[in-house]
Amino acid sequence: MSKIRLSPSRVSDFSNCPQLYKFRAIDQLPEPISLDAERGTLVHTVLEKLFDSPALMRTLETALEILPGSWQEQVEAKPVLLESITNRKEWLDRATALITTYFSLESPAAFEPTSREFHVEMDLSEEIYLHGYIDRLDIASTGEVRIVDYKTGKAPKSGWEEKALFQLRIYALIYWRNYGVLPRLLQLIYLGDGQLLRSTPTPTQLENAEKKLFAIADEILKAIESQMWQPKPSRLCDWCSFKSICPAFTK
Repeated sequence: MSKIRLSPSRVSDFSNCPQLYKFRAIDQLPEPISLDAERGTLVHTVLEKLFDSPALMRTLETALEILPGSWQEQVEAKPVLLESITNRKEWLDRATALITTYFSLESPAAFEPTSREFHVEMDLSEEIYLHGYIDRLDIASTGEVRIVDYKTGKAPKSGWEEKALFQLRIYALIYWRNYGVLPRLLQLIYLGDGQLLRSTPTPTQLENAEKKLFAIADEILKAIESQMWQPKPSRLCDWCSFKSICPAFTK
């Protein structure tokens, strides 16, 4: 059997619903375009390109100049987008608002990111390959590492912060294992409501994240062997692309 590829997104899929994981990772079924996801891709692209400019040019005006070209590239790569968007101005206005919010949270002229869309990977076991892309990796002159992720949605409600941080702890774990450096700060930037979620990871937290990953990987391997993928009905089902074919709703 080839290695199972796990990313924070696939880990989240399995945790939320093993049947969803099967549809996406095993069956690789096509899904309708998610306009929220596509808007997120557009905003991420603009913020990534922003740092190609000299520090003093990293302004809101520069970012908004980058937006139309990035949108055109996205449409050319995925023409079906134009069929899904009924109001182009409203679409770009929303992206503009998210980018504007970013500048209220950070000053991109004040630092130099070390990497953008930084790929991290490691073998969790002989059967499991773990990887992901860090939106931005900042390494200070003192060697301290900051892992940053942009979110175009709103910050989690009180009590749900740990679930939100788990993705970044996976990135931090891989970085720690590969480079022997414990990241100093994990930072989630929520552009939907202008909130920041920060956490200073500890070795214990990352070791616990690793244990959780091993447990999830073991469950996935057992599900593959038994071909038993238990659905987990929840409120998330109303947004699931596969509800019409899910065993939980087709009996």
